[in-house]
Amino acid sequence: MAFNYDQYLRLEKMPTLWCWGCGDGVILKAVIRAIETCGWKQDDVCVVSGIGCSGRFSSYVDFNTVHTTHGRTVAFATGIKLMHPDKHVICVAGDGDALAIGGNHTIHGCRRNIDIKFIMINNFIYGLTNSQTSPTTPQGMWTVSQKSGNIDPTFNACDLAIAAGASFVARETMLDPKKLEKVLVKGFQHRGFAFFDVMSNCHINLGRKNKMQSAMENLEWIDSITTPLKKWEALSDEEKLNKFPTGILKHDENAREYCDMYEDVKAYHQGKRKAITQDDFAKKI
Repeated sequence: MAFNYDQYLRLEKMPTLWCWGCGDGVILKAVIRAIETCGWKQDDVCVVSGIGCSGRFSSYVDFNTVHTTHGRTVAFATGIKLMHPDKHVICVAGDGDALAIGGNHTIHGCRRNIDIKFIMINNFIYGLTNSQTSPTTPQGMWTVSQKSGNIDPTFNACDLAIAAGASFVARETMLDPKKLEKVLVKGFQHRGFAFFDVMSNCHINLGRKNKMQSAMENLEWIDSITTPLKKWEALSDEEKLNKFPTGILKHDENAREYCDMYEDVKAYHQGKRKAITQDDFAKKI
């Protein structure tokens, strides 16, 4: 039986404004299928997106949606989640949105371990604004802001999320939509901050300007720089430098979630408990 995407889409917004062959559409479908698998009602889901190609995500899906300013997805999502802790809040942001202007918010969303699902669509470039260097642009690649070749070190977003305290961290590509869907489901069902680095192609503003003349060549390049976690662990240190592991990189089911902890704050002000002290967190120290 064919999957009915129409019920989850704002059909009046179709077709999308994404370039032909863009991976954003594949990711959108994987997210919809993951929500369906989780059994979430549309009215119980809020999708927050920022600025950039991925920012259009919230325009196309028929959930509660917020299209906010550049880099502020986690800030808005945090307020929404604290106000409605029983709802499912999903952030969608690009690599520039999540790690450059929004890097500070991403760090603190991870640190608080608030129950937000953060999907970073990583196409290694500022695609919407014509090819400026982003935090994930590989060294040596041409961009309009580094025409002699990018010299900035490439940001490993998953390492940042793990170090900052996110309790679920995963990386996948849009090359295998079913695999991506399964990882999204596991992260969606996890209670805590779930960070997904989803690598995707921008064959227009990254690929063809860096000797990848077609979308397929851009996809082949993504495939060449990724490998499943178990295979990655078997590589030498030198080989690991040129590969990103995919799969679930961290899954801590014991980390306390921020909204749950905030209930203690509310209970204190209602006179239902004593003040919060370090003893409340003794197991984490």
